[in-house]
Amino acid sequence: MRVQDTHSPSPDFSGLWIPLVTPFRDGAVDHPALARLVERLAPTGITGFVACGSTGEAAALDSDEQLAVLDTVARAAPSLPRILGISGYHLGKTLEWVRVLGNHELAALLVPAPSYIRPSQAGLVDWFREIADASAVPLLIYDIPYRTGSSMARETLLALAGHPRIRAIKDCGGDMAKTRALITDGRLQVLAGEDAQMFSTVAEGGAGAIAASAHLQTERFVTILRLLQEGRLGEARAQWQPLLPLIEALFGDANPGPLKAVLANDGLMQDELRAPMTRASDELRERLLRIQAGLSRP
Repeated sequence: MRVQDTHSPSPDFSGLWIPLVTPFRDGAVDHPALARLVERLAPTGITGFVACGSTGEAAALDSDEQLAVLDTVARAAPSLPRILGISGYHLGKTLEWVRVLGNHELAALLVPAPSYIRPSQAGLVDWFREIADASAVPLLIYDIPYRTGSSMARETLLALAGHPRIRAIKDCGGDMAKTRALITDGRLQVLAGEDAQMFSTVAEGGAGAIAASAHLQTERFVTILRLLQEGRLGEARAQWQPLLPLIEALFGDANPGPLKAVLANDGLMQDELRAPMTRASDELRERLLRIQAGLSRP
């Protein structure tokens, strides 16, 4: 386990983090299914879990449900660190929530830009600094412009890297030059947030990944990151390339619909999402099951 002291000035977020789906049954969070999923993933060599991110349908969970999800994950895998996703666009309410979360054992908060508002770069700097100042634990910036509507400039991210509590970034920015600049700067640990970019980001010197696809073939994803970190590029590539059709198919419909379809087929949960999210199409589900079966053969 890498994140051992969440109040350390230099916590280590390297490795593979699983952004957990939130199982539902008859409209309610299915805590037994969530516990089974966490218990299955915990011994695979992952670094830890991200609860209530976009893969976890956090926008459809109220605050009590989010805290209950966090408690279930903590009970199911007490030895692994946990990151909680937060979001919003009202700074005062967001700061209140951050202070509430200070009473819970977390390795970090995963924080995106405020959605819909599209503030200036100066406004983005203020947003993240205010949240970091209020937080009892480190922050991971979640740079995901296609969800928030705000693209964070390289200079903005480098300015935020100077805050002692902003320690890493989940990089979904789609700009490899910006990714390289952050890796070269070295103050923020760069975690790939787009699953298909995991290999290139870590090969360039990134610290790891937060990858929804790694709910499946988890040990293989862990091995790939280890091989890349050891500089064993050819061996890593041989493990990586067969996974690309799976990764592509898992995002063939809106995440986490395709992923839940496979997990449901494995008997881990119901194939159920909260509106306006919808289940994967039958055609995509069958394609995913064929790909998964092929990867599971010796």
